[in-house]
Amino acid sequence: MTRTDRLYALVEELRAVAPRPRSSRWLAEKFGVSSRTIERDVSALQQGGVPIWAEPGRAGGYCLDPAHTLAPLGFTVDEALAMMISLGALATSPFREAAASALRKVVAVTDDRRLNETALLATRIHLLGEHRSNEAPRELADALRTGHVLQIAYSDRNGIVTSRHVEPMGFVVKGSDWYLIAWCRLRNGLRAFRGDRISTAESLAERPPRRPLSAQDLGIVYGELRRVGTGEESL
Repeated sequence: MTRTDRLYALVEELRAVAPRPRSSRWLAEKFGVSSRTIERDVSALQQGGVPIWAEPGRAGGYCLDPAHTLAPLGFTVDEALAMMISLGALATSPFREAAASALRKVVAVTDDRRLNETALLATRIHLLGEHRSNEAPRELADALRTGHVLQIAYSDRNGIVTSRHVEPMGFVVKGSDWYLIAWCRLRNGLRAFRGDRISTAESLAERPPRRPLSAQDLGIVYGELRRVGTGEESL
């Protein structure tokens, strides 16, 4: 275990038992280092702003505020590669700018050795998709978050363009295609709008109550519909 990994694991261990303390001897045995090393690690974390304090006495030790969250101190090569692949797949999505920003953060917290190895492996991975001249407007991502009504210009499969007011409800992704799921006021019903067929999207001031959306509402008759999330729930 590297020191970076140990620092992160140390914080996680203290948070898991908080507000109870862990002694430096107990932590040293767990991580296979000396008590002096644990003391140096704790000092480094404290200097970095992590709220760790010492409880005196025989039953004392180091304590951590259980509400404290610590940004990852580094990714493994496999983790960084998975992040690069996932974020790279969003390059033509409404979330492409946020994905690019997130990727810069992944790079920033990955040490040079792992980053170089990850970058080398990434050159062997390619994402195959159809070339499209139009990308989904980024306003779609903002509207999903804010809940504002969108005025969109949408071209159907025959190239006929209509102007519509829609209430964004979600997205469905199939291959390289992103579909905005929205309540269409023109059709008075739930519709799926392919992102590359939306030429413009303007956020309006109106913010109606958010409509519920379930997998059953989508009426998908083929394929497997999977959810995305924090990883705590089933996908």
